[in-house]
Amino acid sequence: MKLTFLGHASLLITLQDKKLLVDPFISGNEKASGKVDINDLDPDYILVTHAHQDHTLDVEKIAKTSGATIVSNYEIVVHYQNKGLQAHPMNHGGQWDFDFGRLKYVNAIHTSSFPDGSYGGQPGGFILSAENKEIYIAGDTALTMDMKLIPMLTKLDLAILPIGDNFTMGVDDAILASDFLACTEILGYHFDTFGYIEIDHDEAKRKFKEAGKTLHLLDIGQDLTI
Repeated sequence: MKLTFLGHASLLITLQDKKLLVDPFISGNEKASGKVDINDLDPDYILVTHAHQDHTLDVEKIAKTSGATIVSNYEIVVHYQNKGLQAHPMNHGGQWDFDFGRLKYVNAIHTSSFPDGSYGGQPGGFILSAENKEIYIAGDTALTMDMKLIPMLTKLDLAILPIGDNFTMGVDDAILASDFLACTEILGYHFDTFGYIEIDHDEAKRKFKEAGKTLHLLDIGQDLTI
């Protein structure tokens, strides 16, 4: 399983037969737009954690050109179905077996509204079970005790956590989250895109290392294989 960081909270997960795109915010991200061509991504599925523009900006265009199925909460799915796009609705605690593996939609503490202010349902994250790997995609979230439930359900190979602070968890809370998740391999995202969420990379890695964990910080376009 290969994960490619596309900037901010956008990821491309490449499986043996399918590609999953997470929260595409590329064309409006100055750090990513010159390095990633959204026309080249061609995903089979687009996973959307919540409705904020920095997670949904390119969803409609990519779904139209690729024919991808959008997977998200009920309200977000209805929003895109009303535009004629293919989508699969989920809600918190529910799981579904897809042709690539299983997704479970889990809690996140954040807000969720579309750029026009319309309701985007409740934010969430995903547990992806595929190719004998278990990955937690947290989405935008605060540290929450609900994370302690996840290792009761599965043993994670990787946790993808926001670390930029201000709008989400910062580095220190993400370390606590990794304790709650019983996971030592962390991929950080939702950092450096703009001034509010800039981080010190060396300090972040040091703190995780001192806690006995590994923090992966990828450059845009860089891959991590698990």
